[in-house]
Amino acid sequence: MELVHRGKVRDVYADGPDELILVASDRVSVYDVVLPTPIPDKGKLLTALSTWWFEQLADVPNHVISATDVPAEWAGRAVRCRKVNIVQVECIARGYLAGLGWESYSKDGVISGVKIPAGLVEGDKLPEPVFTPTTKTAPEDGHDEPMTFAEVVDQVGADLAERLRSLTLDIYGRAAALAEQRGVILADTKFEFGLTPDGEVLLADEVLTSDSSRYWRVEDWKPGGRQVAYDKQYVRDWARDLGWWDKTPPGPEVPPEVAEETSRRYRAMYERITGLTWDTNGGS
Repeated sequence: MELVHRGKVRDVYADGPDELILVASDRVSVYDVVLPTPIPDKGKLLTALSTWWFEQLADVPNHVISATDVPAEWAGRAVRCRKVNIVQVECIARGYLAGLGWESYSKDGVISGVKIPAGLVEGDKLPEPVFTPTTKTAPEDGHDEPMTFAEVVDQVGADLAERLRSLTLDIYGRAAALAEQRGVILADTKFEFGLTPDGEVLLADEVLTSDSSRYWRVEDWKPGGRQVAYDKQYVRDWARDLGWWDKTPPGPEVPPEVAEETSRRYRAMYERITGLTWDTNGGS
């Protein structure tokens, strides 16, 4: 197999002309910088949670072929999938004010061109989920930037833009409702979509993992400040509190206790959402 792309977290291999193997590593990135310290079991946790969500959303066309028909050395952390043309838009749904969404709202009451009602505080639930897309920018070229819906239309056309927005909000709503039944708030999440040669839109990459989503426990939710994160935000907060202000490589080494706590939180969220137990050998 040929290595065709090495991402911040995943390595992508071509297996013939029409199939890819996505291998999730234990690497962690914040602010588009890969930190030098791996997070124990992270790749397997991401793959297991993503696979579980794909199964819950089986009626949504997606790129997954198999999570078991992969080379033995990557068992548990790889997925075989259809090769698609990834749409160059990060499709983000927000149901709560957090992260860059909160930062944008606190400046001018707008997120990606969407006007949000005044008077909300950090961590608040939005009146309804909103589609807040960003550019899909390679790390060496800069950072993802907010896009208005009109800008998405200009980039991909009106029909596909409407389809992306509809799918993003529909999938988010379904996932948020299921998560809430498990005592989990899905504050926001990011989806990627791909196009087949005949123009079919497929849900692609990872879905609803603790890398691509903000997850809070219902019992911890307290609007008015930073929430208790069971996702990558825990590492972001650690890096921010460390004083790594320039957010440029090389990133700081992650202390062992922070790496292990990150892994623990990923495991805890996997178990709460799926109802499955993660064993000490790195599997469910």
